[in-house]
Amino acid sequence: MNSLFESIPFAENPLYENIIADILSKQYSIIDNFFTSEEVLALRQSLLYKYEEDTFKKSAIGNRTNEVIKKAIRGDIILWIDEDRANNAETMFFNKINDLKDYLNRTCFLGINQKEFHYAIYPEGTFYKRHLDTFQNDDRRKLSFVCYLNEENWKPENGGELVLYLEDVEKTIYPFPGKVVIFESQVLEHEVKPVNTPRLSITGWLKTR
Repeated sequence: MNSLFESIPFAENPLYENIIADILSKQYSIIDNFFTSEEVLALRQSLLYKYEEDTFKKSAIGNRTNEVIKKAIRGDIILWIDEDRANNAETMFFNKINDLKDYLNRTCFLGINQKEFHYAIYPEGTFYKRHLDTFQNDDRRKLSFVCYLNEENWKPENGGELVLYLEDVEKTIYPFPGKVVIFESQVLEHEVKPVNTPRLSITGWLKTR
């Protein structure tokens, strides 16, 4: 299957080049140092503060023009992040995302000019069954992005693993704090396994027009 990427020479950013190389070779990338531990803590505190304000809502299936809540498929609660009204932690987050987006556009001609991100909390016992991050009436999502904001003492037995369904194997990724996963939205089916301890993250997409 053809990749989204066609690399060209550019002033290299080693971290971003590793992401590009990963997606070229296997259609996903796992990064442990995209955000510092202090930045992860600030984002987790921002998520929890907004959760305490009771601004989260039940997630849905489909895009915003065709939302249907289905507990049998997914059980997370979410809050969309408005870049124009971002707090300090969220501004830091978007600055890094925009820097990555600009690098991908300059080096790989992806044409990414839109993005959307939300906080996500999976309460105990919830999950998200196998799916693709695209819709029948909207194929603008090109790269999916998730950053885990769980506590430092997160253990595998807490559940909530992300499973990527590759051609021949299943790749299981544990949601340890600070870990970032980026993958091709239109290619890789994936799911979130049942959660035994509330699971916190930021999830989003880099999109074309």
